Amino acid sequence: MKKGIHIILCLLLFAQVGFGQEKALSEKMAITAMDSLYKDARFTNKEKGPQWTYDMGVVLEGMVDVWRNTGDNIYFDYVQRWMDQFVTEDGDIRNYRPEEYNIDHVKNGRSLLFLYKVTGKPKYLKASEKVYNQLLTHPRTKEGGFWHKKLYPYQMWLDGLYMAQPFYTEYADLMGIDSIYDDVVNQFTYMENHARDEKTGLLYHGWDESRNERWANPETGLSKHFWARGMGWYAMALVDVLDYFPTEHPGREKLMQILHRTLTAVAKYQDPKTSVWYDIVDLGTREGNYVEASASSMFVYAMAKAVRKGYVPKTDFQKHIDKGYAGLVKQFITPGGPDRVNINHVVTVSGLGGSKNYRDGSFEYYMSEPVKPNDPKGVGPFISAASEVEFARSAKSQKKVHVTLDNYYNNEYKKAPDGQMKPYHYLWDGQDNNGFFLLGRIFEQYGGVLNTLREAPTQQKLVNSNVYIIVDPDTEKETTSPNFMNETEANEIAQWVRGGGVLVLLANDSGNCEITKFNTLSQKFGITFNEDNRNMVKGSNYADGAVVIPSKTGIFKKTQKIYVKEISTINAVKPAKPLVQEQGDIIIATAKYGKGTVFAIGDPWLYNEYVDGRKLPAEYQNFDAAHELVQWLLRKAK
Repeated sequence: MKKGIHIILCLLLFAQVGFGQEKALSEKMAITAMDSLYKDARFTNKEKGPQWTYDMGVVLEGMVDVWRNTGDNIYFDYVQRWMDQFVTEDGDIRNYRPEEYNIDHVKNGRSLLFLYKVTGKPKYLKASEKVYNQLLTHPRTKEGGFWHKKLYPYQMWLDGLYMAQPFYTEYADLMGIDSIYDDVVNQFTYMENHARDEKTGLLYHGWDESRNERWANPETGLSKHFWARGMGWYAMALVDVLDYFPTEHPGREKLMQILHRTLTAVAKYQDPKTSVWYDIVDLGTREGNYVEASASSMFVYAMAKAVRKGYVPKTDFQKHIDKGYAGLVKQFITPGGPDRVNINHVVTVSGLGGSKNYRDGSFEYYMSEPVKPNDPKGVGPFISAASEVEFARSAKSQKKVHVTLDNYYNNEYKKAPDGQMKPYHYLWDGQDNNGFFLLGRIFEQYGGVLNTLREAPTQQKLVNSNVYIIVDPDTEKETTSPNFMNETEANEIAQWVRGGGVLVLLANDSGNCEITKFNTLSQKFGITFNEDNRNMVKGSNYADGAVVIPSKTGIFKKTQKIYVKEISTINAVKPAKPLVQEQGDIIIATAKYGKGTVFAIGDPWLYNEYVDGRKLPAEYQNFDAAHELVQWLLRKAK
């Protein structure tokens, strides 16, 4: 009977994902975290201030995933509020002590980089520089590996790769410090070279170069066991580093090989009964050992993300992801109240050495550490694992649809943090208000593959593109030598559409967009952008930008009201037809042209500022509209 009840509970939990009626498990876990974590005196003492602790950063990364998946600003606000308790306007970090040379202290640097990229506030960049400076002088082993802590000289632990390397790599990408990439590859290589067991492929928890620690094998310097969460930290570090590691760097392939070896070894030790992993990975049959939630979540996250990003073959790991996630829900997740769940069986901590209650790395030691529900080191990875699985399950088809964003007609530059002039404005990688980062994520969520075209389009250059987006063509005040639309290029694009391409035209108001020449293209489909400016909005008078979506558009089913400000209206003649009108003005038009389709609106519209939930009142459904439009475009592209 108990087994039957548990199966029913798991089915109910799974049913909550993807139907829009109840919150997904990732969101429920995030709400539990906001309700219950970091409430003790270490974080609430107003005089001393909150403790700078790595496990907070793990939870905050999960919050970022949920915010990007939902467009709900409460998750972004949670991240920002916590970091603002540490970061002053001058960029100092309260209660961060770099002179301790604790590699754990580097972890929260990723939250600082995230906030800088989204808000553009200099204080976050200044604070991240202080974290980076720790790594410049952080003590290293003789061959160059970062010590885990100054208190633990000459030691590298698996944990430390996660604490430092994703931040180190992302900072290198942002600041243009190419020399870091070789160092990053070396850090993973050193750890694998010393800690990997040739027989099992698993990695030992720690390595002591000096061989002086009591827990260290006097010949190899290695600790005694394969601790699951240690390997989980290492696997997560690899998939997160690859997000910002240059595709052209020769070390990238080496990192992917390390990742594949690590995940392959982990997959072999997935418990066939529970589909999750034991705390000591290879000793599942030993009395006292137990399946552990944080490591199991980390393995599912690393595998799911690695498959989604193409770092490892799907055929090698998808069955382990599916079984592992089902195992997570069945073994560890229980209801925690309205829109909340708990995660159980999380080991609070496991380490090596120390001056008090010496941790000797024995099996008995690992089994002695307390296990409890909702420890942040389990909460954060579960949020991320659930977010990855939920994200991947949104795709309705295995067919990839290539979505190309123009960076030729829209070709603006600004000085980046590294001092170089770089493209910006309505681009996939832009996480600030003006970027298309979230729109790109939504395309990826439904099977889109993102590309950027920085040259004049031709049928040949678009041959592998299914969707082509042109946004806000430049005026002379925006770009020194703008690339204006001309008849030859318009004909090339039109022929591509006729053959089955899906074209998205996102103009702007006449004061911020070149319209006359752009109409050379749009008029081939019966669409003319007017040189006017509708929906002028002053301050926070959002109602002036409201557009009501009629029923039966064929695109928007859930969306009833959107926000679009300062737009050019449209004239539509055959083959174009109005889709959305307000008081006689056409706001959105579509056209069927040969085998292809055109969608047009006189505004960039779905850039981050008006999709991410941080600015607009909840009544405006731009985030929902983005999802519905993307799904329609991808259907048309097939």
